Amino acid sequence: MTTYEMQQEIIRLKKENNICILVHAYQSHDIWEVADFVGDSFGLTQQAAKSDAETVIMCGVRFMAETVKMLSPQKRVLLSHPEAGCPMAEQMDREMILKLREKMPEYKVVAYINTTSELKTVCDVCVTSSSAVKIIRALPYDKILFIPDCNLGDWVKKQVPEKEIELVQGGCPTHARITAKEAQAAKAAHPDALLLVHPECRPEVTALADYAGSTTGIMSYAEKSDAKEFIIGTENSIVQHLQMSCPEKRFYALSKDCVCHNMKLTTLGDVYDCVLGRGGQEIQMDPKLIADARRCIDEMLAYGG
Repeated sequence: MTTYEMQQEIIRLKKENNICILVHAYQSHDIWEVADFVGDSFGLTQQAAKSDAETVIMCGVRFMAETVKMLSPQKRVLLSHPEAGCPMAEQMDREMILKLREKMPEYKVVAYINTTSELKTVCDVCVTSSSAVKIIRALPYDKILFIPDCNLGDWVKKQVPEKEIELVQGGCPTHARITAKEAQAAKAAHPDALLLVHPECRPEVTALADYAGSTTGIMSYAEKSDAKEFIIGTENSIVQHLQMSCPEKRFYALSKDCVCHNMKLTTLGDVYDCVLGRGGQEIQMDPKLIADARRCIDEMLAYGG
């Protein structure tokens, strides 16, 4: 079976079986082409909630599939590859945050969406990379404990100096691998290119950027910009996707090591197995866990997230 033939079978089967396929932006382009929706994690979750599909396949990592289940508990939610996790989401646990809350009772806990459902149960409000600054500015309290990504937290802290934001050491190992030396070398090699980075990158890398923002923010910036060359400081699949959407422009990977191995676990064959009913893992969540974990997401939505 060729790639095209497999894609056509996936498209046929998803229509026959009322399946919605969500594809995170870091997946490969052959998977993008069978998606109902492509984007960042929470945007995909919202699209799933609006869909009439009875079954949702998340081509991403576990916390994303959990979030889909939380917002659409009546739907059957499948994670396309059972071993696709997120090291950042798994860095901290519920007990650790409860202890921090005891030590810092005057602080409210703001959690990045890249956290497990269990961790969300002990957090006050959730944010995404695109909404973090807006939400934190809008919060009625000034003392904030931001988890788990200290790089994203530092980026937010600099933009919202009126808040007292404390950070906990943690973050995305993929983005943290990018160094300022690599950024400087890339800018020297491509002097006409704009540097676009994700705020999960180290502060010294973000400081060199022409634009810092979410994955979809980076793609939108590159697509709308009048510039013709860009250095992309996020997961390297985005270089390929932008090459496809903007063939008249040039795109360069900031670092050859910016690869999310968990995202790369999912293959087109995995998606095919899912629509055949013989692959993936169904996400099962206790109703109480859903209710407790959703509170911080509902708070985010209340503040315009």
